[in-house]
Amino acid sequence: MAVKIRLKRCGAKKNPFYRVVVADSRTNRSAFIEEIGYFDPLTEPANIKIDAEKATQWLKNGAQPTETAKALLKKVGIIEK
Repeated sequence: MAVKIRLKRCGAKKNPFYRVVVADSRTNRSAFIEEIGYFDPLTEPANIKIDAEKATQWLKNGAQPTETAKALLKKVGIIEK
């Protein structure tokens, strides 16, 4: 199974809010295995909260983050630069 760490879009029109989820890459964006955090880009500065233990465990198990999720994980400090 190809597992990815990616963003799931929530929120209203023109008011985005994203959940950081672990999902099978072959499913749609609403189906996921586990939610590990969230990202709110509208606040200043952007509000990012990711459970470091869950994220590192999924990375050790072979989950591949998307480009955007990888940037968020670097910003939080879970992935080294």
